Amino acid sequence: MMKLLRHWTVRVVAVYASLFVVSVLTLLGFVYGVTIGLIDRQLNDTIVTEISSLSDGYREHGLNGLIEQINERIAADRVGSGIYLLTDGDFTRVAGNLPAWPSDAEREGRWATFRLPMAGSEEEQQTLDAVRARAMSFLLTEGYHLLVGRTLVERESFEKLIFQALLWAMAAAAFLALVGGVVMGRDMRRRLEGINRTTRQIILGDLQQRVPVSGSGDEFDGLAKNLNAMLTQIDQLMRAGREVTDNIAHDLRSPLTRLKTRLEVTLMSRDPPQMQGALEKTVSELDNVLHTFNAILSISQAEAGAGRQEMTDLDLADLVTDIADLYQAVAEDKAIALSIERSQPTRLRGNRHLLFQALANLVDNAIKYSPSGGRVTLAVAPQRDGGSVVVADTGPGIPTEEREHVLHRFVRLEQSRTTPGNGLGLSLVSAVAGLHNGSLILGDNHPGLRAELILGLPAQETAPKFVSGP
Repeated sequence: MMKLLRHWTVRVVAVYASLFVVSVLTLLGFVYGVTIGLIDRQLNDTIVTEISSLSDGYREHGLNGLIEQINERIAADRVGSGIYLLTDGDFTRVAGNLPAWPSDAEREGRWATFRLPMAGSEEEQQTLDAVRARAMSFLLTEGYHLLVGRTLVERESFEKLIFQALLWAMAAAAFLALVGGVVMGRDMRRRLEGINRTTRQIILGDLQQRVPVSGSGDEFDGLAKNLNAMLTQIDQLMRAGREVTDNIAHDLRSPLTRLKTRLEVTLMSRDPPQMQGALEKTVSELDNVLHTFNAILSISQAEAGAGRQEMTDLDLADLVTDIADLYQAVAEDKAIALSIERSQPTRLRGNRHLLFQALANLVDNAIKYSPSGGRVTLAVAPQRDGGSVVVADTGPGIPTEEREHVLHRFVRLEQSRTTPGNGLGLSLVSAVAGLHNGSLILGDNHPGLRAELILGLPAQETAPKFVSGP
């Protein structure tokens, strides 16, 4: 039995059937109680009405009139359900259809339920003693006692009928609950088996499998959609991981090969000036390799929220001014006009180091891809929950269909990779935006690219919440 109860479907059926049966029993029990109570109240009201009527007759017509009324009512009672007994002060029978005052009936004005004492043979008494009655006694003037009541034969027959109906209803409820539980359990088991089947195939390496959705819109469909979204995200992350690995291998293979070749040539050379030049180029190559790894580490730390502890209140306008001062000379060397078009004091909470690095990447890209004689403008504006920085250039821009793709790591529109860079700049900016509850939006500048860095952490917020950027 315990082994059978370990199955989830059996437990569901048992719980469902139990709750259903208990609910039906509670309802039917309530109906039974209300019905029997109503019958008892009607019976009591009838007895009280008869006592009142007989008492009035006694006051108006005396003892003989009361006896005549009792005999008339007994004669008119074809069913034989009425109980009437009039006794003197010693409880000696005067009139009525009972041979004597019931021994277990109250002798004062109270309700009593008793078995009928009837004359006859012993066999007849055993049969008649099974008949129960409900009556009320009343004390008349001159010491007479009046007992009026009704037999409970009809009530007990009705009660028995209701009880049988309740038994049949309970049996039907138990059957329906069992059938409903089995159907519901089978449906749940079928849908759970679909999830288990999909997960087993995914465990075997088929990441393209998805949990089936029935289209009913219920909780299982919601679970299936969430699982499918999670599987899609995992698949994308794994693809991105493979792509990152391939790009790292591609980007580092060439400089490492050059390093190895240069060091081998340096070892064979005996010319100190040539050795010095080779070592300087080697150090420069190593700096590029370290820069790539540092960029990857910064992105990972930003995506993991590692920079939250170093967040302080800062003015975004001052930070942009520092960036413009840093790149002013670089822009002038390329004959590019670098200016701050609009700069309003914008207080927010952020990691100054990461924000400086992100904005530097945007400005560096804008200068790098803008032609000679072009223009790069910066704009700072407060937002409702933080602030934004816009970096606009007059370069070739980024095609609309590629704007989401370039935010991934090592993605470069130039497939030949001859231009300096590692394809991590925009990925870092997007990660830093996400750390600050913001996002990076790429648009058109007509011509050129318009990159808007939106930051959503207002100043003096003590518990910043991390939300990933797009």
